[in-house]
Amino acid sequence: MSSTKKAVSSYTKPSREQIVRSVVTSTAIETGQSSDKIEVSPKALREKFAHLRLAV
Repeated sequence: MSSTKKAVSSYTKPSREQIVRSVVTSTAIETGQSSDKIEVSPKALREKFAHLRLAV
């Protein structure tokens, strides 16, 4: 039998900003709009409805 060791790789969880940026970039590519314009829209809505919480 051979004794092969598997390399342990660490995983770094992406931040919320990194996830948002990747979704914005993907959406911009698909729609042909600028990523800056798409990124501003959810931020404005989030601020407008910040007082509301989702029911769980």
